[in-house]
Amino acid sequence: MADDAGLETSLCSEQFGSGEARGCRVAADGSLQWEVGGWRWWGLSRAFTVKPEGRDSGEVGAPGAPSPPLSGLQAVFLPQGFPDSVSPDYLPYQLWDSVQAFASSLSGSLATQAVLLGIGVGNAKATVSAATATWLVKDSTGMLGRIVFAWWKGSKLDCNAKQWRLFADILNDVAMFLEIMAPVYPICFTMTVSTSNLAKCIVSVAGGATRAALTVHQARRNNMADVSAKDSSQETLVNLVGLLVSLLMLPLVSGCPGFSLGCFFFLTALHIYANYRAVRALVMETLNEGRLRLVLKHYLQRGEVLNPTAANRMEPLWTGFWPAPSLSLGVPLHRLVSSVFELQQLVEGHQEPYLLCWDQSRNQVQVVLNQKAGPKTILRAATHGLMLGALQGDGPLPAELEELRNRVQAGPKKESWVIVKETHEVLDMLFPKFLKGLQDAGWKTEKHQLEVDEWRATWLLSPEKKVL
Repeated sequence: MADDAGLETSLCSEQFGSGEARGCRVAADGSLQWEVGGWRWWGLSRAFTVKPEGRDSGEVGAPGAPSPPLSGLQAVFLPQGFPDSVSPDYLPYQLWDSVQAFASSLSGSLATQAVLLGIGVGNAKATVSAATATWLVKDSTGMLGRIVFAWWKGSKLDCNAKQWRLFADILNDVAMFLEIMAPVYPICFTMTVSTSNLAKCIVSVAGGATRAALTVHQARRNNMADVSAKDSSQETLVNLVGLLVSLLMLPLVSGCPGFSLGCFFFLTALHIYANYRAVRALVMETLNEGRLRLVLKHYLQRGEVLNPTAANRMEPLWTGFWPAPSLSLGVPLHRLVSSVFELQQLVEGHQEPYLLCWDQSRNQVQVVLNQKAGPKTILRAATHGLMLGALQGDGPLPAELEELRNRVQAGPKKESWVIVKETHEVLDMLFPKFLKGLQDAGWKTEKHQLEVDEWRATWLLSPEKKVL
């Protein structure tokens, strides 16, 4: 009876990640008896004994001790602590990403075969110097393209990571198609493969940068290096499988150009579809201009804030990486004013640490940010600019904005700075509620992915200026 009573009292317990906790009891001989994790759920609770003399006998662990839940292939290819250490969209994204990588690997094999044929592999008349010159021109073109693209679009890749990720993979398919078609027109071979390599280098910059941005999103325990390393392991495994399949596929299609081209188009369609599903599976919890526009429009029309899942599902992916130039944040002050009078007009009514100029004819908003402007100030400025755009659109609006829109659209146009001043007063009432709704819906408002230039300015502000 005493022994049974001792076993009934749990001395301690342990738990791996979000798995089921297992208890530990003390046996009559002083040994520890641990429940086998996960068996209790099936009604098969058992115990195994940890002998006190186990360490002295040189054993690494107790006989019969179960391995941790994260073992085998899961430990090799998934981040430690999965699924709690990553975002909820990690698994669906990685599954579709693996499908697209496999399709891309097979397409790449077909493209590589075409390029090798084009430079003369297997052709007795081809010279080494000609092949080398073609290769050097191809590589140098790609290097220059990599530098130019990183300078041109590097700062914008974070803001629209999903859209640029999809763009990069589609451009990669275009590059491989050019490589396959290059041997068909030998006179343009060098130019074609150079153009293809230029596209691939752009893909390398855009794909690598957006993958880094997505890793930041997916890593939830300050484990970006682990998530990135496991992603590399997954990609390596997929490419290895793709290599083995390519060894079987290439001999079958090498003698039939039509069949080879058909396989390429099928794999390209699979690649694009898998990429779209992978990117669509992502649920970004920070606001860029596209998601903010969707959420604000829904809020103004229906009075409720979309949660990140709903907004990401509605976010445009095909055209989202080139948004309409209707909102510019962080513009230089000298671009907006050229006299003291213009500066006074611009500052009047602005109690926030930003100045907003609205061009009604082009529906374009430019925002000058103060040195003290923080993330919430920038979010308010972007909300202000998009709200001004709503005054020239259709659809229901809150009573305050509906009245203002009627006055803007009826009769002679008011000066823009007067309208901006009036919308400041409306925003003082709407923005705190909107911000609270964003936070309650699960959006991370302490940071954002809005495209903001580096210009900052200072100006004389009214004493009641706020700093968000």
